[in-house]
Amino acid sequence: MLNISTNSVNKNVDISHFNSVKKAFNKKHYKHFNRFLVTFGIIGIIILFLPWTQNITSNGLVTTLTPDQRPQTIQSPIPGRIEKWYVKEGDFVKKGDTILFISEIKNEYFDPNLVQRTGEQIKAKTSSVQSYASKVKALDNQISALLNERKLKLQQAENKVLQSKLKVKSDSIDFEAAKTNLGIAEKQFNRTQQLQSEGLKAITDVEEKRLKLQETQAKLISQENKYLAAKNEVINAKVELNRINAEYTDKISKAQSDKFTAQSSGFDAEAQVTKLENDFTNYSMRNDMYYIKAPQDGYINKAIKGGIGETFKEGEQLVGIMPAKYDVAIETFVDPIDLPLVHLGEEFRVQFDGWPAIIFSGWPNVSYGTYGAKVVAIERFISPNGKFRILLAPIENDYEWPEAVRVGSGAKTIGLLEDVPIWFELWRKLNGFPPNYYVPEGAKTANVEKK
Repeated sequence: MLNISTNSVNKNVDISHFNSVKKAFNKKHYKHFNRFLVTFGIIGIIILFLPWTQNITSNGLVTTLTPDQRPQTIQSPIPGRIEKWYVKEGDFVKKGDTILFISEIKNEYFDPNLVQRTGEQIKAKTSSVQSYASKVKALDNQISALLNERKLKLQQAENKVLQSKLKVKSDSIDFEAAKTNLGIAEKQFNRTQQLQSEGLKAITDVEEKRLKLQETQAKLISQENKYLAAKNEVINAKVELNRINAEYTDKISKAQSDKFTAQSSGFDAEAQVTKLENDFTNYSMRNDMYYIKAPQDGYINKAIKGGIGETFKEGEQLVGIMPAKYDVAIETFVDPIDLPLVHLGEEFRVQFDGWPAIIFSGWPNVSYGTYGAKVVAIERFISPNGKFRILLAPIENDYEWPEAVRVGSGAKTIGLLEDVPIWFELWRKLNGFPPNYYVPEGAKTANVEKK
């Protein structure tokens, strides 16, 4: 009822005898309610001054601590066709166990005796190399014999030249002696002829001296012919010397040419042997690749390529394997604005999917079902999702992580930062401010030591 009149109803009408009025206007009720409000206000004020741990919350996935422990796929480095499977999904395999057998699909490798035939080619080419080496050795011996023979022939020709020169010298002396005898014979003839004209010599003496003069002239001509012939012999000996030198030079050059040709062929054969040996090794290793083996101990997750007779390309994924032994870690992502607050060794709390937990993000000590973790790696470059990736590992002195946790399952992470009063945290949240920037005690000490 609206109180629009100046007449007060409670003054004219007594309503205190009604039960509803007695219950509504009971003074004890006001007293208890006031006490509740005062108590609630005092507790609220006390709670505002309680410590609150600032935190960073994010979602992550269970992974492994090192890359070689993470799930992987097995590929074939060569193309092929699946012929036989030796395992099934879920099987445990040891390192080196055969997973499947493949066959060739390239026609240049179809020959089953390819390795053996290549080995026979290597043997044949090796024999060819040895033959060329023997030929080079024989040509070396031939060249050595030709050099010795040339040396002896040249010495013989030089001796002949020397003999010819000595003969020229001897014939020149005889020629000069013949000239002297001719001069003496001419003088004797002239003297005898003069004496005969004076009547002192007979005509027979003159004729005798003329005959002797003619004989001396004939000897001079003969000696001159010998002298010229000796000179020709010197020239012929020199020509023979040059001919011998040229002849043996030609023979030696031809032998050396044959030697270099044999060496070149030998080098070419050695190159072919090396290539064939390389092919032999490649073919042997390729034969080993027909058996796809397990790279480490683990469990077969999934056969990506199934069936028999299915072909695939080189590098194509065939089967997935999960290592048997691995160290569990958490892969989580933080916003760029929170990245300066994360340091190596920073403590996080982790809640695994499927494991019940009661979480008070600001009061880690009263949380239940969470596990301790620390930062072991911080990504240096932003991820495609616009956040920075960090890696968390278990803390040694905390509760052990559940053994049933599998790689790939989800997890919620809470990074514990600086302790502040609750009123400050509420004020920060209302204003949209980031958590307080701080440096852990260990980092501060390290910075002081560097300075």
